[in-house]
Amino acid sequence: MTHRGFLESSAAATGASAAPSVAGSAETEPASTTPDFRDTLDVTLRVNGVEHRLSLDPRVSLLDALRERLQLTGTKKGCNHGECGACTVHLDGRRVNACLVLAAAAEGLEVTTVEGLASGDELHPVQQAFIDHDAFQCGFCTPGQIMSAVACIAEGHAGSEAEIREWMSGNLCRCSAYPQIVEAVKAAATAAKQAGARADAAL
Repeated sequence: MTHRGFLESSAAATGASAAPSVAGSAETEPASTTPDFRDTLDVTLRVNGVEHRLSLDPRVSLLDALRERLQLTGTKKGCNHGECGACTVHLDGRRVNACLVLAAAAEGLEVTTVEGLASGDELHPVQQAFIDHDAFQCGFCTPGQIMSAVACIAEGHAGSEAEIREWMSGNLCRCSAYPQIVEAVKAAATAAKQAGARADAAL
């Protein structure tokens, strides 16, 4: 046998022996174990006193449901990792980062966004205090700041500047308007305390 003939016969034999192996591997390949998320969930969200029935991917965050499905764009998407506080909303009165909460997990809870604070044309006292004290510059973080401030006051954590700074520390302001934000929270807290005292006196 010539050298060329030897090489050709060797190549043919190698190809023939490899073919069954390839076919066998295709037949025994395990089925994919990747979860199929094409199914949706029927979720009822109560937002600002109104019920909304939505069909959602189970992975959708409350933030995306609010912004993309309900067009409540006052809740801002900042870091999307729970670090900036721009997406702060209330769940049953408690502040949360909407980017860290699955929309399905909010079913049965009262969701309040910045759009739900005002009463008609009358702003919430915290919203008005932010305007009165120029507690914003670019305004991107302002809805989250306001939502956090409302909860901060309700929780009783607005007794001093240091306390306000501590309990508002989860909300970042890229423009560094922190002094004005603190002043706005102080003013709103004082007004809330005075209103409470008047209500008690009237009883």
